[in-house]
Amino acid sequence: MSIHNKQIDPDIQLSLKIFRKIPGVGVSIAQDLVNLGYRQIDDLKSADPEKMYLALCDYQGVKVDRCMLYVFRLCHYYANHDIQDPEKLKWWNWKD
Repeated sequence: MSIHNKQIDPDIQLSLKIFRKIPGVGVSIAQDLVNLGYRQIDDLKSADPEKMYLALCDYQGVKVDRCMLYVFRLCHYYANHDIQDPEKLKWWNWKD
């Protein structure tokens, strides 16, 4: 069976689509969020971006680029604010 014919769970497909609504989140980062157990934007409201980053490093078995921490901070902000500051929707504005 070709990898391209592999069926993806419809719930996972929906989660991937939902996460891609967050600025700066593409296919790969949406998949990272799903791999960490998140399924909807509301799940990110109580998530700790630092713990998310460490969990991703553990999941992948490597030290992930720190930019992912900045993206997770953006995701947390996005989930917790109905009206967002456009400057806070740029991951690079979440650097240490």
